[in-house]
Amino acid sequence: MFVRNRRPLLATAVLVVGAGLALTACGPDNADTAGGSPAPAPTSVAAAPSTPAGPATGAPAASAPTAGASPTATRPAAKTPPAASPSGAAKPGGTQPGSGDVGTDARPCDIENLTVQAAPRAGSPSQWAIEVHNNGTGTCSLSSTPGVDLGNSTARDQSNNIKPILASGTLRFPVPAGRSAYVVIDLDPSGATTGTTPGINEINVLVDDDDTNMPLADTRNFPLAAGTHVLNPQMGIYRPTLAEAVTSVASAGK
Repeated sequence: MFVRNRRPLLATAVLVVGAGLALTACGPDNADTAGGSPAPAPTSVAAAPSTPAGPATGAPAASAPTAGASPTATRPAAKTPPAASPSGAAKPGGTQPGSGDVGTDARPCDIENLTVQAAPRAGSPSQWAIEVHNNGTGTCSLSSTPGVDLGNSTARDQSNNIKPILASGTLRFPVPAGRSAYVVIDLDPSGATTGTTPGINEINVLVDDDDTNMPLADTRNFPLAAGTHVLNPQMGIYRPTLAEAVTSVASAGK
């Protein structure tokens, strides 16, 4: 009786062991992913925060502008300005020979700094020499010729005074400090003794003929000798020497 009962017990033990193995094979530790291989564990990387001024620290610099953004313009290097002209350098055509090459853009002369003289020129009774001396401390300028007219000192109306024919010239004339400007007027170039204008006894000189620089009130008056002959007078332009002024008056009206 004992021997017949051992087989069922052995069969039961085998079934229990088999069930345990089946449960172990179906446990969660051996579960596969949908792709058939185990999923790797996720790795956390802390990224540096981006700033408004640019990419996150450590990011490579962009090699081209972002689409839609305007590239920063490169300012051209500033050009070196041309060297300034030396002080007192003359502009083209702006000097008078013999004047020390001082530019004609010098400030206008102030009558308070000038001495004006007029007298007959020795050796030529019909010519008068006018000298304007600069007593100031710097160079100043005069119009190319003075304003000169000839009239009668007692006449109430000076509008009919005689004006000389002028030599050509338009540039202002510079007069350095301590120097003089000269101009010569020929009262009777033809040397006529008849047909001359009677009653002329005065020569009036405004050394700068530009009324924006020197008003008529600065006119200087010089008496002429009685019987002075005046007919078609002529006048040169300001020159740095009396000899050059004589040469200039010879060109008047030509």
